[in-house]
Amino acid sequence: MAATSEQGTGGARQAVRPDGGLVLFRVAGVPVLLAPSWWIGSLIVVVLYAPLVGRLLPDASAATSWLLAGAFALLLGLSVLLHELGHCLVALRLGIPVRRLRLFLLGGLSEVARTPKRPGDEGLVAAAGPAVSLLLGGFCGLLMFAVPPDGAVWLLVAECSVANLAVGVFNLLPGLPLDGGRLVRAGVWAVTGTRAKGTRAAVAGGAVVAAGLLVWALWGLATGSPDRWLRLGVCVVTAWFVILGARSELAAERRRGWPEGLVLGELVRPVLQLPAESPVSDALAASAGRGVVLVRADGVAAGLLDEGAAERLAGSSPHAPAELAAEPIRAETVLLASEPGEDIVERVRETPAWQFLVVDDEGRPAGVLRRDDLRAALNRRARRA
Repeated sequence: MAATSEQGTGGARQAVRPDGGLVLFRVAGVPVLLAPSWWIGSLIVVVLYAPLVGRLLPDASAATSWLLAGAFALLLGLSVLLHELGHCLVALRLGIPVRRLRLFLLGGLSEVARTPKRPGDEGLVAAAGPAVSLLLGGFCGLLMFAVPPDGAVWLLVAECSVANLAVGVFNLLPGLPLDGGRLVRAGVWAVTGTRAKGTRAAVAGGAVVAAGLLVWALWGLATGSPDRWLRLGVCVVTAWFVILGARSELAAERRRGWPEGLVLGELVRPVLQLPAESPVSDALAASAGRGVVLVRADGVAAGLLDEGAAERLAGSSPHAPAELAAEPIRAETVLLASEPGEDIVERVRETPAWQFLVVDDEGRPAGVLRRDDLRAALNRRARRA
């Protein structure tokens, strides 16, 4: 089901993304994708729900039962979409960029581009989806009193109410990757001051949720519940989703974490400032074991020397200005030496650059951090853990 862990609606131009998702439309620049697995999940819902429709409306024909089952699958998908839009719009409002919103097998995902910096932000984004679902479910529940009971229209409105209430309540269960798990993480994070502790608590909650789903499905089989097969199918798939999602969240937290005892200064290479017009061969020789900042005559940094580009340039034009092999210094490639380790790991992971300029609190260059050096240090610490 829905889980969270890119103002106005864009055009409805459809395209196939490299990952196989179909772009339905865009919201505030965020593409809304329909993954191929969504069709599989909808087909499962239709097959399992059609017999239940026949029991709820004894006079309905087989065609009507299948049609209403299909309508329920669409309403469930729409409920998940609106739920995810709640997450997406609140995240954007808080300044958290969103890469995409994706609907897939029995669920959805709003993929944020960076981790919320504060537990309060995490809690607000997590709560937005269930709030939308519960409000829609309540509205449709009231609408049921305005239509004739026991007919197909009444059943569709009831389905819409049930779908939204189910999505809202299910996502409030206290385990990752569900929104309730994110609320647990935000709460533990706020109390302890450590996001990793919140993640571990919410992952444990995810295991309890998955076990509870399987127990409920088996109870339905044992008692001969009328919806036992629908319950079994949905519970098995969602328990699988919860287990995989919780494991993914735990792995992401470990990748994001900064190992205790690791000092940024141990990873940063010394920095050397050279004139931007220096021969590229000289700059390349000076870069051994160091980062090189190329500075123009007016004192403005031209960039960091890109060793790969410098080697290629030196091979053909060794006396060419080193500035021609410079990698621009962008705001996202500048790290503060005093930044928390977790923020540094996240920035390096999300920024397409192989080296980063580290500066002190006065803005003076303190060294150069290379992606490979950080990855190697984190891998060494992980193997020791």
